[in-house]
Amino acid sequence: MIDRTTRTLADCTISERLLYSSFLLLVGIGYLMALGYLYLTHAGLNGQPGISVEDIAISYYGNRSGTRMEQMLRGPMGAYSKPLETALIVAWLQDGAPRQGYKAVARPILKEECFRCHSGAMAKSLNIPDFSTYRGVAPVTKVSRGASLLTLVKLSHIHLFGIGLLAFGVGLIFRLAILNRWLKWGLIVLPFLSVFADILAWFLTKWDPLYAWVVVIAGAGLGFALVAQILISLFELWFLGWPAED
Repeated sequence: MIDRTTRTLADCTISERLLYSSFLLLVGIGYLMALGYLYLTHAGLNGQPGISVEDIAISYYGNRSGTRMEQMLRGPMGAYSKPLETALIVAWLQDGAPRQGYKAVARPILKEECFRCHSGAMAKSLNIPDFSTYRGVAPVTKVSRGASLLTLVKLSHIHLFGIGLLAFGVGLIFRLAILNRWLKWGLIVLPFLSVFADILAWFLTKWDPLYAWVVVIAGAGLGFALVAQILISLFELWFLGWPAED
């Protein structure tokens, strides 16, 4: 059943249409940037090209079969290291990453391939490990256990507030769409349920990597609902009815 008892997007003035459209397009572009960031930070963590459920699991649960540096070398940083040099560093890591081996084996390779970013002021400004000292490299020579609890809590409150406000803004516009009421209600609620399930699954994945599937499914639900609301709203704003006078 279509609800036609209230004002719709087709009844909006030109000013309202421009305002709503600008907001919706900006949110859409922001969502694409978020997908790009997700890909760049998660892809290849399992040593394979592209992004997979396993990559998501490694992000939160960690790769407990190897060290963080090995994970980085076999994943995102693999393109910056030659196979032979990677093998030498991995062998040093698997030997327990001793200080003597750092000076004799690891540091010369890291200096040539990594110091450009991972040293001194540059490393500090980028908030990444400083490989120019053994003390700086030591934390990433330990077995990766994924994102820390502190990091998850920090990211959680940012995402809950930020995505919650975006979903509210998009939903506030979408509520005026001419659509079956049950479908409309479902699309309005779905982003809130999805982001809650997504963030809850972060913590559960840190306990059991199987929950990485929930992260993926919840993220897909969030994306589907936002994209559907944005596209339907834009269509009805500009292709249903004539703009009312301002």
